[in-house]
Amino acid sequence: MKVLVACEFSGIVRDAFIARECNAVSCDILPTERPGPHYQGRLEDFIGKGDEWDLIIAHPPCTHLCSSGARWWKDKKEEQQYAIDFVMMIANRNCPKIAIENPVGILSTYWRKPDQYIQPWQFGHGETKKTGLWLKGLPRLKPTNVVSGREARIHKMAPSKDRSKLRGITYQGIANAMAEQWGEL
Repeated sequence: MKVLVACEFSGIVRDAFIARECNAVSCDILPTERPGPHYQGRLEDFIGKGDEWDLIIAHPPCTHLCSSGARWWKDKKEEQQYAIDFVMMIANRNCPKIAIENPVGILSTYWRKPDQYIQPWQFGHGETKKTGLWLKGLPRLKPTNVVSGREARIHKMAPSKDRSKLRGITYQGIANAMAEQWGEL
């Protein structure tokens, strides 16, 4: 199975699919943090038409999409429209299986409601981070390890130059669930 993990610099989701013997590659404007198949550059320059991939999992930047930044939306109409267009560019690919993940935000209003919301605590991490999954040709993710603890660590993260980068890293338990449940479809 050929898997493209779009907008991922960490290599976490990519490597979870590689561990399941999928041919996976990540793509991001940032360099990868783990050695492995990675295209550093614009997704638009790499993704092709989409029909060369069996599965695309995309983590588009949420800066101009998520509700936590809603107070700035009125001043960033252009940036927000670019972000929405970017998501739609991925969603409209000729690929049989697509998952787009993003926090609660404007996509539910502009495009459609997500197929499901997931939380890290459903996949072995005692934290909260409500994340929507917009799915095409894929089943909903089933929780794999529901744990107690509901710490809002991501929400409470202090400002820093790496804050947005750190907030966007996929939890290992979620990456493993994606690879286990979608990697053999």
